[in-house]
Amino acid sequence: MKNNPFDLKDKNIIITGASSGIGRQCAVSLSEMGARIVLLARREDKLKETISLMSKGDHLYRTIDLTDFGRLESLVSAIVKETGKIDGLIHCAGMEITLPLNMINARSYDEIFSINLYSALELIKVIIGNKYYSPGASIVLISSITSIIGNTCLSLYSATKGAVVSAVRSLAIELAGKNIRINTVSPGMVKSEMFDNLYDRISPEQIDKIISEYPLGIGSPEDVANACIYLLSDASRWVTGTNLIVDGGFTAR
Repeated sequence: MKNNPFDLKDKNIIITGASSGIGRQCAVSLSEMGARIVLLARREDKLKETISLMSKGDHLYRTIDLTDFGRLESLVSAIVKETGKIDGLIHCAGMEITLPLNMINARSYDEIFSINLYSALELIKVIIGNKYYSPGASIVLISSITSIIGNTCLSLYSATKGAVVSAVRSLAIELAGKNIRINTVSPGMVKSEMFDNLYDRISPEQIDKIISEYPLGIGSPEDVANACIYLLSDASRWVTGTNLIVDGGFTAR
């Protein structure tokens, strides 16, 4: 019987930002595909909630502020000693900030770039530099469609997500010689806590307008998780340096 190229059985995969939203769904969906997941986020209570939703397995969670870069090497070293080498990484940790240009300051730059970009690069550097990865490892960084489209008051957030996409193109070339693939996934609006919060901030008419701009409707975290499954699996073994847009047709308009 031919092997399923999407199977993730026995693969060790780290997921950052696994306490909610897309990160949580990635943990749940990948566990259903047989992966062993290491969940990283700041809040232990939320990580425990995620674990309770996952398919049973020898999963781990660790609490950490990923912008505390000095802790990353000891963290990853301890994980590898317990699980074995890393087969995959999904970096979902991040923050959105909606500010007009005249309200952005130096602290804003540091805060959002540290979590959305620098933490990803530092974590990858630790994994690669210490050879904590298995041959054929795959890395997925979550970006956003704001990396390729404009939206008012999102210039700073868009800058971080655009930087992620650009960095991955160069990293794909650099890491190919190590037999490591790296890609980004850029979701559009999905049904999440962030989407639910819109109902408290804007009118029903504005909500309806947003929904109408998505030819296939608003997506779900599962849609993004499925894209990550593809990029982490052997089904995508000839794919690297790409930005997979998962947006229900929004950017095709």
